[in-house]
Amino acid sequence: MGAIITDPQDRLLLIKRGHPPGEGLWSIPGGRVEPGETDAEALRREIHEETGLHITPGPLAGTVHRPPYEIHDYYATITHGTPAPGDDATALHWATPTDLTHLPLTDGLLDFLNNLPSRGN
Repeated sequence: MGAIITDPQDRLLLIKRGHPPGEGLWSIPGGRVEPGETDAEALRREIHEETGLHITPGPLAGTVHRPPYEIHDYYATITHGTPAPGDDATALHWATPTDLTHLPLTDGLLDFLNNLPSRGN
């Protein structure tokens, strides 16, 4: 699962992945759900590990199917913290819509984002 996090300027928080799959590519922060975790619990844990931020999970933004994975992406709001890369992230970037067309993104991310009804914050 992953988090769609935007700032007041409608920029999207991206991480540069430090490990496969997608090593060296930009993506939204997130990760896997551990046994016994809800999506919301996993989202809070993963976002904190990758960005140092504490978030409140919001509604489901969409689902991406990448066999063997089914990835649930949620809108999320920052409650506190200072963004800094950690865990699987080697860098963070607040991306504008124009940035998204020029950065090397994980496969399918731009199409997914372009098909969201709204980005929410």
